[in-house]
Amino acid sequence: MSDKNLTEIKINSSGKTQVIDITRKVADAVGASGVKDGMCFVYVPHTTAGVTINENADPDVKSDILMGLGEIVPGDLDYAHAEGNSPAHIKASLLGSSASVFVSGGKPVLGTWQGVYFCEFDGPRPRKVYVKVIGG
Repeated sequence: MSDKNLTEIKINSSGKTQVIDITRKVADAVGASGVKDGMCFVYVPHTTAGVTINENADPDVKSDILMGLGEIVPGDLDYAHAEGNSPAHIKASLLGSSASVFVSGGKPVLGTWQGVYFCEFDGPRPRKVYVKVIGG
């Protein structure tokens, strides 16, 4: 990509559902942009995956997120979508396809326990995440 403020992160999920910590990759993209103060936008261009900001201190939170979403969106309903991945589409809609993070001092502004997570709901497969950093 020719825009130094736009970074493509490639992810290869390894499970049907998975929560993958991408905090370091997002921070690297912010640093590479050269932007000291502004905004960082994290965008997932997939309809069966999402992004969220959540706790990164306890690894059990990731499995709890997947378990909770599985309870909210069960896989055994009589979904009409022919591909058979309606639960993945619904989970991705619930989490959303983007997250915004302030940038200060050339770093993402996250709380002490926060991390940025790519959430896979229809893997395993190769995925992309885009990070756009804007000064201001």
